[in-house]
Amino acid sequence: MDVKVIKTEDDYNKSLKRLEEIFHATIDSQEGDEAEVLSILIEKFEGEFYPIESPDPIEAIKFRMGQMDMTNQELAENIGYKSRVSEIFSRKRKLTLKMIRNLHEKMNIPYESLISNYE
Repeated sequence: MDVKVIKTEDDYNKSLKRLEEIFHATIDSQEGDEAEVLSILIEKFEGEFYPIESPDPIEAIKFRMGQMDMTNQELAENIGYKSRVSEIFSRKRKLTLKMIRNLHEKMNIPYESLISNYE
């Protein structure tokens, strides 16, 4: 196992290629250990150089609604405010703490996605 810290884009690409080669290695083998270490190094590099920002709360809600095949009426039942859905989607009204809690508990949307700033 010849694993090195990923410092450059070239190192990153080589590490991705190597991980692809050994991805299905047995867990308790030398290649399995190498795959685990490589995945940790790749994740660290990507977190530093390719961070993924939290989605806009409204887009996160719409995305989750699509996954759940949910209508606006059903969303209104989940957040407790039937008249507020269109105002929230048109960004005329912000999410309240109670709405955020309901969305997290009933739709399993991460708090981080619901509390980020949006226009």
